Amino acid sequence: MLLKNKTAIITGTNRGIGRAMLEAFAANGANIYAHARIETPEFVSFLKNLSDKYEVDIFPWCFELTNYDIMKEKVKELMSQKKTIDILVNNAGIIYNALFQMSTQEQLRRQFEVNFFSVFMLTQYITRLMVRQKNGSIVNLSSAAALDGFSGKSVYGASKAAIISMTKSLASELGESGIRANCLAPGIIETEMLNTMSEDVLAATRAATDLRRGGAPSEVADAAVFLASDLSSYITGQVLRIDGGLL
Repeated sequence: MLLKNKTAIITGTNRGIGRAMLEAFAANGANIYAHARIETPEFVSFLKNLSDKYEVDIFPWCFELTNYDIMKEKVKELMSQKKTIDILVNNAGIIYNALFQMSTQEQLRRQFEVNFFSVFMLTQYITRLMVRQKNGSIVNLSSAAALDGFSGKSVYGASKAAIISMTKSLASELGESGIRANCLAPGIIETEMLNTMSEDVLAATRAATDLRRGGAPSEVADAAVFLASDLSSYITGQVLRIDGGLL
């Protein structure tokens, strides 16, 4: 087990890539604070079943990431309980597709609020714990859109490019405290987020990969486990593309 006796926070675990990460981290022995916006009976039941299956502790950690007052209180609770947080995975995010000239100020602000500002603030709070420990791994979810500039994704891509820049700065600033920071940049992954794209665009994007298919959420989750684990102990400040060889 690559993450045995480690404790992780993973955001956005209610579906898609986040849910796959939850299972992959639990399967590798991690105890987890599983973030979701809303705590539902179904979500709590899923966590309980996963906890029993893999014999790890999984705690629901539910709040709106853009509510920074509640975020701060949640982190204070961890600090008061003297919890050790070894891993932070910033997975939660939203997507917005629109041509540059059709993008609105409202959507621009919303994308950056969820995809960047909330990530920045949570990471700032959690790294205060990690600095005390002199140890930690941060895995941030960016996107191939941040690197390649796809049509219709100027706003989304910009918010994810900001994540890359922040991650590289984090790696530089926190390395001397034993904290690593890396990014994953998924391409087309078969999740509900694809519902925002037309079938024609999806088919063309799949065909543009070397593997001629979309990726599975589990394939992103496995890469996150690697970056969170000691197998990547000398890797920091990097962006790992998971895109099937997107051309």
